[in-house]
Amino acid sequence: MTRISKKIVLTALLISAAGSLLGAAESRHLDAAKAAARWLDSVQIKTERGIAWPADPSDPNSINASLYAGTPGVILFFLELHTATGDPAALDTARAGADDVLARLEAETGAGLYEGAAGIGYTLEEVFKATGDEKYRRGFLLALDMIRADAVPKGAGVEWSSVTDIIGGSAGIGLFLLYADEELDDPAWLELAVKAGRRLIELGRPKGDGLDWTMDPGYPRLMPNFAHGTAGVAFFLTRICERTKRKEFLDAALSGARYLQAIAKTEGNVCLVFHHEPDGKDFYYLGWCHGPVGTAQLFYRLSLVSKDPSWTDWVHRSARGISASGIPETRTPGFWNNDGLCCGLAGVADFFLSLYRTARDPADLAFCDRVTDALLAAAAVGDGRMKWIQAEHRARPDFLVAQTGLMQGAAGIGLYLLRRDGLERGRAPLIVLPDSGFGPTRNRARGLALPKSEIDLLQDR
Repeated sequence: MTRISKKIVLTALLISAAGSLLGAAESRHLDAAKAAARWLDSVQIKTERGIAWPADPSDPNSINASLYAGTPGVILFFLELHTATGDPAALDTARAGADDVLARLEAETGAGLYEGAAGIGYTLEEVFKATGDEKYRRGFLLALDMIRADAVPKGAGVEWSSVTDIIGGSAGIGLFLLYADEELDDPAWLELAVKAGRRLIELGRPKGDGLDWTMDPGYPRLMPNFAHGTAGVAFFLTRICERTKRKEFLDAALSGARYLQAIAKTEGNVCLVFHHEPDGKDFYYLGWCHGPVGTAQLFYRLSLVSKDPSWTDWVHRSARGISASGIPETRTPGFWNNDGLCCGLAGVADFFLSLYRTARDPADLAFCDRVTDALLAAAAVGDGRMKWIQAEHRARPDFLVAQTGLMQGAAGIGLYLLRRDGLERGRAPLIVLPDSGFGPTRNRARGLALPKSEIDLLQDR
């Protein structure tokens, strides 16, 4: 037995022991998620309005309201945990976190999805749907009003700053507006998203046979993948076309995808897009932010919206780029000591889980579970709790922190584990982020909640 295999076995035993503190183990994924919840409970901080979680529990000043690293991501995890278990304490925790975030909303200065009012608004609406408490719906509406007030007419549309991307820019804000249109069935939010899309089309720069988008004209690097570049912008444009059927948006999205095809590493029938240019063209990440986990979501959505099945081949090429890399048993320069949804093991596992749900290829689920084994083996387990001590930044490998939040911490890892548990139990995910390429085409309350292949899978169980 190899050293990593021994660690996986030992971790499984520790998880089982942790689960026994609350009763017999039900599922290793659910048990691990519960253990992550106990750790998150242990590091929460009571505030004047509710509770909050520092991104880094060793630094109380790291409390923030960003979806990326702050309290909103922890709230979403506890909402999913309540759906998975029916435990009212999980819902109470989510409500207390939402009370704190609601109190912080008016002071928010940014509009972004992962850094700003859009992420807060999304979280509050999800809490409203889970609780029926109108104060959270009012917070959602306030976030929308703030975003509308901050929209600046520019060119053919609107923008909120010179930033275009998913994290804090117009693409991510626009995805939140599409979510708001689904939730409220109010054409005003769709129209504002369309205006954001028109402005982004103007900002696309011709490159060969396609278009590319820079995160910000003043930023020296061009990062073409999902979080900060062309893949994320083109994904938003694809979603607008999906909603409006307007060809201008699909044409621009396809131009962005052609640019990505042209610059991708494709030897070995893979698809890997470099981290950045001009000086990072030989450097490849594997995760959501700058790698195939994120960029393949554009290809998958294009296959649905354009009705062109050839885009699914680029999804599979992206997956092969990951599975052929040697992870999780070995790490690459672009896949370092990170376990989170953004850059690490949880994001890769979640991607292959989504592939399995859409295509039902056992090989995808097998790779998902290999990565999940490594994810569980990487956990620090003690006192019935689980956390993940990792390096968020590739360039700072010695700066190791156990974070709490969605994209770099235990909340996001726990959310993935609940999704994996949901597959075993025939439970659809509750939390579907606005930028999810594998999410529903319409809101749960108004139509199809899952891809048809996932519905078929659940009916077979």
